[in-house]
Amino acid sequence: MRLVVTGAAGFIGSAFVREAAQAGHDIVILDALTYAGHMENIDDILKPGKIDFVKSDIKNFDDSLALFQKYSIDAVINFAAESHVDNSISGPRTFIETNVMGTFALLEASRSYWGKLEGTKKTNFRYVQVSTDEVYGSLGETGKFHEELPYKPNSPYSASKAASDHLARAWFHTYQLPTVTTNCSNNYGPRQFPEKLIPVMITKCLAGEKLPVYGNGGNVRDWIHVEDHSRGVLLALTKGTAGETYCFGGNSERNNLQVVNTICTILDEVRPRADKKSYKEQISFVQDRAGHDWRYAIDDTKAQRELGFHRQYKQFEDGLKATVTWYLDNLGWVDKVKSKPKK
Repeated sequence: MRLVVTGAAGFIGSAFVREAAQAGHDIVILDALTYAGHMENIDDILKPGKIDFVKSDIKNFDDSLALFQKYSIDAVINFAAESHVDNSISGPRTFIETNVMGTFALLEASRSYWGKLEGTKKTNFRYVQVSTDEVYGSLGETGKFHEELPYKPNSPYSASKAASDHLARAWFHTYQLPTVTTNCSNNYGPRQFPEKLIPVMITKCLAGEKLPVYGNGGNVRDWIHVEDHSRGVLLALTKGTAGETYCFGGNSERNNLQVVNTICTILDEVRPRADKKSYKEQISFVQDRAGHDWRYAIDDTKAQRELGFHRQYKQFEDGLKATVTWYLDNLGWVDKVKSKPKK
């Protein structure tokens, strides 16, 4: 297929492009190159006619429709989003504009394009909305999120993603646009912008800075390697049923303090501090985030059963060590993306 992948100069989108290209698909990357989107994530894989890049914003209906028509595409996979919860708390407007209005514009461009298709090209067309487990709210000590749960978003970020998911669902039920929605747990792996927990802690360790941990560090997240998530989204695209939702998790629940301690332990081994003390001495507990959800976890039985999804990274600590190693080997990438001004 020929795919348009939005937001694919970012962390998860660029990983998905690699996965889809390996599976033989041709790809057009559409990205506005905001502060979290970087050509450094995709420069090494661009190949005219196979993997192309177009700088554009999903809020621009006309540009998206023209691109769909130019490349005669077979599917749209929407990774484009503002995604950092802290940023959504301090400045929610951008999240509404990109995640809600941007998704609306992209759905409308997809509907306009799809409406003029014929035969199997129309039947096989898909729009995949990539979302988050945060739309389900917060879990207590037990239970897991799954596709049948009601949405209960608690932050401006998760509310904006919930809205975009609802739009995708509505465009399927109202207009029959063949949409599929995916929800995933916390991603980790190479090329994650250094504002999220794992790359923040790695870079601050190396810089000798304090490691800020919210509250007492007890909030729990389920971690999925970005390559496993990418394979899941590709399965949802190629095997998923229009109108359905599929959840992807890592089966790796850890509280935030456990994650930070593990990063410190790995770095103590592979890149010891000059004074031979543990990086754990840099941990500093800070005021908890407003409305901080207590626990996330995903039951992805449906994806396993209906799509054949399975995780290649079965041990979080193994995947985390590989991630730390990638950052150590790519400190130049870290410097480049961190020096890019925020818009």
